[in-house]
Amino acid sequence: MTRIAWASGAAFAAGDADLPLLAAAADRAGTTSEVVVWDDPAVDWEAFDLVVVRSCWDYVPRRAEFLAWAAAVPRLANPAPVLRWNTDKTYLRELEAAGVAIVPTAWSVDRAQDLPPAREWVVKPTISAGSADTARWADPERALQHGRSLLDAGRPTMTQPYVDAVDSEGETGILLFGGRYSHAFRKGALLTTGDDPRELPELKEDIRAREPSAEQVVFAERVVSVATKILGTDLLYARVDVVTDSGGTLRLMELELTEPSFFLEHTDVGADRVLEAVLRTL
Repeated sequence: MTRIAWASGAAFAAGDADLPLLAAAADRAGTTSEVVVWDDPAVDWEAFDLVVVRSCWDYVPRRAEFLAWAAAVPRLANPAPVLRWNTDKTYLRELEAAGVAIVPTAWSVDRAQDLPPAREWVVKPTISAGSADTARWADPERALQHGRSLLDAGRPTMTQPYVDAVDSEGETGILLFGGRYSHAFRKGALLTTGDDPRELPELKEDIRAREPSAEQVVFAERVVSVATKILGTDLLYARVDVVTDSGGTLRLMELELTEPSFFLEHTDVGADRVLEAVLRTL
């Protein structure tokens, strides 16, 4: 019988709402699955037909350790080279160079003249998860101070104009499993102007089911296709977070290939589609 591991962080396994739904889908598919903690030294990774990275949300301060673990797991999805590329948001540069429309981004800004033109800015480290250490600023000096504090700590940054449509229409997260569209959701705005940077990954989000437009699905499929070509490997799962700018252009906010929530409680089909993709992979 096929044996699947859902890899999580020790502090997050109980709170990951996707995991029970994935386990139930595995049962329906006639496979054995279990939740395992990625840094548990007692786990025999060779015993699994596939290890699927899920809520390893504690990887950020231990990225080198996490990537070393990933490289040592014999059958991992998404695989270790994908995780190395995707856990540093400078991957957006490669996607932009390949023709993907991203939110305009300035890298490691520490001078006012290098801020992108905007009324408000979002500043975050390039290695982060769940909006940790991220903030939205209307005051350019505070945006610069935030960026400098991260740079002084040895953490490269990214600074983007705040996309106003996030406050009204939110972000659209589009899930693809095995390269095939599964479902989508709406994520409401997380950041309030002038708030101090949040310290921990954001787990309480305003999430609702959403029927994406055909244009959004095509955009997401193209993003995943471009990433697949850059990486030279297929992807078990991908979450494409899309926003609409003031000119009506779709732009990539993030391409989540490492440990994205699938928000399976907002769809009747997503968990089974994950298992279908897993079985195709095997």
